[in-house]
Amino acid sequence: MLENDSDIQPDTVQSDTHGQSLAVFGLAHLLGIQLIPRIKNIKRLKLHRPESGAKFRHINGIFSDPIDYNVIAREFQEKLRIAMSIKAGKLTASTIVQRLTGKSRKNQLYYGFRELGRAVRTHFLMEYIADGGLRRMINASTNKSELFNKFSDWVFFYNKGVIRENDRHEQGKIIKWNHLATNMIIF
Repeated sequence: MLENDSDIQPDTVQSDTHGQSLAVFGLAHLLGIQLIPRIKNIKRLKLHRPESGAKFRHINGIFSDPIDYNVIAREFQEKLRIAMSIKAGKLTASTIVQRLTGKSRKNQLYYGFRELGRAVRTHFLMEYIADGGLRRMINASTNKSELFNKFSDWVFFYNKGVIRENDRHEQGKIIKWNHLATNMIIF
């Protein structure tokens, strides 16, 4: 999506439940991308208080610990520099996401993106809870994507569906050819 040179520039990314870590929510927000994942087991996700001691009538019980804005501010310049490097193509998003998965106490950047992600995801979850149309749209889109992937797996007959190449470029070509064949059959 970030390497897209066409006239159409999408600003929304849909993913399954596993594509929605707090750090990824923060990074996507800085890149100007709205992350709208399908939410499974929403009762396990936490909504974070905007500030310590904030109380809400009727819904106070669904909020947990507050967002630490000091952590967001402390790492903000570095987070912006990373987002600008990704936009400029000097750094890949996958590289930084790999760095953001380590919960090392020394990785202050992770904590900065995580705190920003807490704020962004809390806002998204409140919209998700309130808007039935958004939930239906996310569910329908994810189902469509999963059905395409199942059909694509069925179409993939080369080497009995196993990519035996160890070269990333060759693996990418095989996947692209499979998607082309799948789309041609659908068309």
